[in-house]
Amino acid sequence: MRVMVFAKMAEGGEASAPSPEAWAAMDQFTEDLVKAGVLVAGAGLKPTAQSKRIAFDGRGGAVVLDGPFTETKEVVAGFSIWEVKDMDEALAWAKRAPNPSSGPSQLEIRPFFEVADLADHLTPEDLAAPRDGDRGKLGVA
Repeated sequence: MRVMVFAKMAEGGEASAPSPEAWAAMDQFTEDLVKAGVLVAGAGLKPTAQSKRIAFDGRGGAVVLDGPFTETKEVVAGFSIWEVKDMDEALAWAKRAPNPSSGPSQLEIRPFFEVADLADHLTPEDLAAPRDGDRGKLGVA
């Protein structure tokens, strides 16, 4: 099963870079994930001051909002995609993760939709046929 792991920082936590010790701990944890064949992808994200949001109005319109987003209580500071046996394995790995911040932070683990999860929305032919091209290589349902 594939899961996306979001690293979230408390409000204001994105303003400071992790300490050298935190960087080293995160680097070691990432190496452990790679060696175990769990890590598919991952990256840290720049502060919301360098971000954009697109707000959809539900009627076909969209508005671009510029960061920083000061009203936000928590910010996604990074993500990774893991290939694990089940949620228990994902939780076991997450409990080993270092805190990237000197303050409060959290990880959120969310499973991806897999093709089988979409059976009610696809024909039997679509379910049986693998995706072609990059989408198929990436495992995008």
